[in-house]
Amino acid sequence: MPKMKTNAAARKRFRKTKNGFKRKKAFRSHILTKMSSKRKRQLRGTFQVDKSDMKEVSRLLPGV
Repeated sequence: MPKMKTNAAARKRFRKTKNGFKRKKAFRSHILTKMSSKRKRQLRGTFQVDKSDMKEVSRLLPGV
């Protein structure tokens, strides 16, 4: 049986933690001049993947 491949896009976006996966929030890459400072500040940091999405993310990252 062939090896299971890790989804390359998911590998770049998610990191495994003790309690699941961590991710960054969207809308933080470009065109930030029109966004308020409050909104940019709220988009900082890392967040947990929601429990409803956990099954799908773990299926994309079988070797992790």
